[in-house]
Amino acid sequence: MNAAQIVAELKPLGLASYKQVLLKHGVHEPCLGVKIEELKKIQKRIKQDYQLALDLYDTGIFDAMYLAGLIADDQKMTKADLNRWLKQATHEPLRSSTVPWVAAGSAHGWELALAWIEAPEEATAEAGWRTLGSFVAITPDPNLDIARLQQLLERLGKTILRQPGGVSFAMNSFLIAVGTYVAPLTELALRVAETIGSLTVDMGETACKVPSAVEYIRKAKARGSIGKKRKSAKC
Repeated sequence: MNAAQIVAELKPLGLASYKQVLLKHGVHEPCLGVKIEELKKIQKRIKQDYQLALDLYDTGIFDAMYLAGLIADDQKMTKADLNRWLKQATHEPLRSSTVPWVAAGSAHGWELALAWIEAPEEATAEAGWRTLGSFVAITPDPNLDIARLQQLLERLGKTILRQPGGVSFAMNSFLIAVGTYVAPLTELALRVAETIGSLTVDMGETACKVPSAVEYIRKAKARGSIGKKRKSAKC
């Protein structure tokens, strides 16, 4: 199948009610309002397709772009692909989920994430911290640069409260990811989270809340799931 055929398949699946939910969460037109569960049915059928993913992303239609991330062959994604995807990620869920998920699964995730977090643009920095969080969630601890991650945690503790909303939310997600997925740094992450305290971010018209890093990490410790990696960043 090609991108045009997939878009034709997606159009009748769109729901006006779900589209309104998406619009409140940082999505804009063009958007069809297709539920994630429907996109995953198509993902299950296609599995992975590098070129089709690129073509779907280039449509600019949110639903097709999100599906592109689900079917992308992460290991085939180049730095140029990932930087282009980030530049085109004008829908908030793409820069907070899709691009970070694919980047983390690629051969370039760590390098790009470290570059992205230094960008002055909020959207790029947000994607960078999200990519770091996804990267540590799927990468075995022996393959992680623990010293560099420790430096990032210490930097986060000193700067998170001065960041724009999207960046601070992404940094909080990274803090939670390190605390729950990187066993050698769990206690440091917990101390940093306790120092920061409650984080307030304007979530617009949504009912979303910023998760408490302290509570999240403590619950992970209580259920014995610290250090248990994910198979994929995508969900």
